[in-house]
Amino acid sequence: MATPLPIKNRIERLKSEFDRLKSGKESLLKIIDEAEVPESVYNSNAIENSTLTLKETEKILLEMELSGNLSLREVFEAKNLARVMEYIRKLQKEDLSKEKVLLYHQMFLGNIDESIAGRFRKKNEYVRIGTHIALPPEHIERRIEDILIEFSSDLRLYFTDKIAKFHLDFENIHPFLDGNGRIGRVLINYQLYSLGFPGIIIRHKEQKNYYRGFVAYRDSKNTKIMERIVTLALLEALHKRIAYLKGMDVIELMEYARKSNMSPSAVLNAAKRQTIPAFREKGVWSIGIK
Repeated sequence: MATPLPIKNRIERLKSEFDRLKSGKESLLKIIDEAEVPESVYNSNAIENSTLTLKETEKILLEMELSGNLSLREVFEAKNLARVMEYIRKLQKEDLSKEKVLLYHQMFLGNIDESIAGRFRKKNEYVRIGTHIALPPEHIERRIEDILIEFSSDLRLYFTDKIAKFHLDFENIHPFLDGNGRIGRVLINYQLYSLGFPGIIIRHKEQKNYYRGFVAYRDSKNTKIMERIVTLALLEALHKRIAYLKGMDVIELMEYARKSNMSPSAVLNAAKRQTIPAFREKGVWSIGIK
C-alpha cells in the first residue's frame, strides 16, 4: 500500500508553510510541544490499559497533590514516559540505532523493573500479542537491526509509509518483556522529529482501529490502516501548529459549525478525515479561525 498522491501533496504544502512560519517562533513551538506532553503520555499509557485519567496524568507531571489511591507503578510510568518524550524532542537529527532503542527502554522502565529495563527478551522469555506469539528471543537483535537498516536505506517508500511499516514490524517483533507499545510510539515521533516534523498522538479512543492495523499486517501484510493513522495524525499536528503560528483564534469545532451554519456531524467527519484544518486539544476538536 502507499499514501495517495493528494495526501502527499497536502503534507508537502503544510510542511512548507510550517517551516516558513516557525522561523523566529521556536519558543512558541516549544510551549505547544510541552503543553501536549500530558495528553501524549495519557493516550499512550491508556492504550496499554493504564487507569490514569488525563487530569491525573497532568497532576503527576506538574508535581501537584494527588489522591492516595493511585497505582505507584502507573505514576512512575507517566513520569518516565514523559521524560523519554521530552528527551527525544531535544535531540538533533540523528539516525535511529539499536543502542538508542535500548536507552529509551531503560529510561522508561528504570525505577519500575530494573531486571528487564534496557534489554531485549532473553532465552526462554516469550510473549503473546493477542493470539500471536511474538518472535523467539534468539532472533530479536538481528530483526531489530534488519528493520533499522531497511528504514534508513529504503528510498522507494514515502516517509510516513516507512514509519508506519517500521512501527508494525517493531510491534510484531515485540522485543521487550514490557513497554513495547509505548517505546514503539516514542520511536514514531523520533523518526518524525529527525525529518523536521512535529510529533503525533495516537489516541486511546481510536485504539480499536490501531489494533486492526496490526491484525491486517499480520494476516496479509496490509499496511494501509497504519499508514492512514500516521498520516492523519501528522496532518492534525501540522494544522494545530500552523493555527497557533499564524496567531489564529482557536475555537471549539462545534462553535465553528454553528457560526458556519454547518451540520455538526458533517464538520466532525471532515475533521476526522482532516479535510478541514481541525485538531484536538485534550480530546476536544478545535479549529483556528482568522
